[in-house]
Amino acid sequence: MKIFISVQVLLFSIFAVSCGTQNNTLSDREIARGWELLFDGKSVEKWKMFNGGDVVGWKAVNGELHNSGANSYYGGDIITKKQYTDFELHIEWKVEPQSHSGIFFNVEEGITDAVNETGQEYQLIDDSGWAEPLGGKHKSGANYGMFPPVHFTAKPAGSWNNSRLIVNNSYVEHWLNGKNVLSYTLWGDEWKAAKQLGEWAEFPYFGEGKSGHIGLQDHGGGVVFRNIKIKEL
Repeated sequence: MKIFISVQVLLFSIFAVSCGTQNNTLSDREIARGWELLFDGKSVEKWKMFNGGDVVGWKAVNGELHNSGANSYYGGDIITKKQYTDFELHIEWKVEPQSHSGIFFNVEEGITDAVNETGQEYQLIDDSGWAEPLGGKHKSGANYGMFPPVHFTAKPAGSWNNSRLIVNNSYVEHWLNGKNVLSYTLWGDEWKAAKQLGEWAEFPYFGEGKSGHIGLQDHGGGVVFRNIKIKEL
């Protein structure tokens, strides 16, 4: 019986590899289409600290990228070493109860001390378990402080979510668990009004970069990522 089970496990592993379903891997088809892994499940070699330096606090654990955990800001925010303009990003994530984080894009270095003062944020949060009422602009899938999602599809804390972020010639789409939850155009009249009337009005560099780094936030709560991959458009 043990031998039979072992053979089953081995055959399933081979099948998973051939289908490209293993975590933190790319299928032959994805490679041919130009996809790039940003996390291989083992290291943070494609990342650095915002404003420079080797990654601290964050670590790879069992094929997952963990930040420094709840009640800690030790890790700080990390960004890709490479910069991107037009791209499609896929990423899976889960948060601990009462935790939140964010995925940033068009992050610029050397002009502010905080990643969220330059890059725009795809919000990640424990929507259903947050202690205080959340406005739409602060819920998962939002462009944080700018635009709320039109669908609320985040799963409870401790569950894996699947996000896609598409930026193509100033047009942006936020996808969450298979639904397009938000679409907007960068630097247009609606975008400018949202900035001027919202919480980013006093931050002149916020959202102004036409390209930049991808960022992940360590913001005082536990968050885990996996299957982080990107394709330039």
